[in-house]
Amino acid sequence: MTLRLVVLVTVAINAFSGTAALLHWKAILPGMVKAGVPESWLSFPIGTLKTAGALGLLAGLLVGSPALTAAAAIGLVLFFVCALYTHVRVADFTAQFFLAVFFLGMACASLVLTLTA
Repeated sequence: MTLRLVVLVTVAINAFSGTAALLHWKAILPGMVKAGVPESWLSFPIGTLKTAGALGLLAGLLVGSPALTAAAAIGLVLFFVCALYTHVRVADFTAQFFLAVFFLGMACASLVLTLTA
């Protein structure tokens, strides 16, 4: 039960965040500018990779494939490590930095719980 809940929360937050990036939601633009991320990157790679990660996690749960769930979680872990590096590089410790920390934690929890299930 815990595994499913953690993975579903990870799916939800990444699906929302990925969709917001794909739609170039105005609320996220100042944080991207501060981190030095071009707006054109919101569609690809940012929005595309977050959404793909969410879909991979969900597909892994639905078809009962721990390997697919783990692969999607690994992708999200790598994505958020890179996102955090991007923020640290320019000393941007705003709300988006801490959201990325939370998202990384959820991706790590999804991965660990999947691997230990």
